[in-house]
Amino acid sequence: MERKNHLILYIILLAGLLSLHPQSLLAQITPPQHLDSFVKKVRTQFNVPGISLAIVKDGEVVTAKGYGIREIGKPAPVNAQTLFGIASNTKAFTATALGILVEEGKIEWDAPVIKYLPWFKLSDPYVTHEITVRDLLVHRSGLGLGAGDLLWWPGTTYSREEIVRRLRYVPLATGFRSAYAYDNVLYMVAGEVIEAVSGQSWEDFVANRILAKIGMNDSNVRHSDAAEGPNAATPHAPINGEVQPVQPFTGDVTNPAGGINASARDMAKWLIVQLDSGRVDQNTRLFTPQTTRQLWSVVTPMPIGDRPPSIEILKPQFKGYGLGFILRDYRGYKIVTHTGSLPGYVSKVTMIPELKLGVAVLTNQESKSAYKAITYHILDYYLGTPNKDWITAFKKADKFHQSKTDLSEEKITLKRDSTLGPSLPI
Repeated sequence: MERKNHLILYIILLAGLLSLHPQSLLAQITPPQHLDSFVKKVRTQFNVPGISLAIVKDGEVVTAKGYGIREIGKPAPVNAQTLFGIASNTKAFTATALGILVEEGKIEWDAPVIKYLPWFKLSDPYVTHEITVRDLLVHRSGLGLGAGDLLWWPGTTYSREEIVRRLRYVPLATGFRSAYAYDNVLYMVAGEVIEAVSGQSWEDFVANRILAKIGMNDSNVRHSDAAEGPNAATPHAPINGEVQPVQPFTGDVTNPAGGINASARDMAKWLIVQLDSGRVDQNTRLFTPQTTRQLWSVVTPMPIGDRPPSIEILKPQFKGYGLGFILRDYRGYKIVTHTGSLPGYVSKVTMIPELKLGVAVLTNQESKSAYKAITYHILDYYLGTPNKDWITAFKKADKFHQSKTDLSEEKITLKRDSTLGPSLPI
């Protein structure tokens, strides 16, 4: 009788738990049902040739696989080892590299950059004196949005050091630490700091101290290796309304800001290490939980704009930039995320630390809605929330944004006197 009562009590408790968290208990590390058909539909609806997807949960790889083709017009498929440019998702690797050096006592997060690069200067002497290693990663230096990008885009003969030295001639747009403005050039400065204190180039340090240690054996660390090798995805972009192959960006001076090319298999390994506070295996750590707290803490608040009606649910309650990651919320959970964009490649990395859940979506076309639809479809599954048609939602959002863009261009055109000719000599 007592055993029967215990069994009844167990069933009641289990039923209660399932009613509270049905998806998290039943799903565990299983992928969403019909995931393959969903990704195929995303590829079709957003015209993406190839997608690489990694999902990890509770320290295990749920899936790491490819979908579609590497290049339009050619049969070679995308698989788990196919390389894609991850662009600005590289920034988290640069931040992690600095965290490793902090743990080794070679640098300090809040020490002035000039302690390690005495020759470094910005246009304001006060900012030059005060800017710290942490400031290099969090987009609050006072430089304007994209400041210094024309020093390296679309291509340059300048070395990384020469670009960093020329920053002294770029005027600041706002007060120091007073506003968020995304930049790439200060991550190049971070790369110079890594070289100065470690004696290794950013490329060698990240390749040897991070990728090799984690076992990211497919990946490489240079823009110039994009679309190279026997299993690399070709970048694509819409040109005159038709998706076509485009030339990859190959300038290596900006590798610390966006140079890594990675596979789904390798991104799964990266996600597991990040979600386990730097643990590679039972005997090896890349970094400690203290560095995780640094990487995943908001430093610079980011503005929160309105969302189109179809994706209003994605408007966060908080949003800020940490060290190489963006921190925000979704359905009551803290999200650790970042995106990446290069000619022909866009990607998204998302983690929910509380659920030990990580998702990486890499694509070889410039549709951000594609990686968003896949990401939120997967997050909703593990959160146990009602299914939402994210494909339709993001298609509506794309139309909303396009209509606003068309209206803005129309207003500009109407203001211009077409009879006057060019405002400047051709």
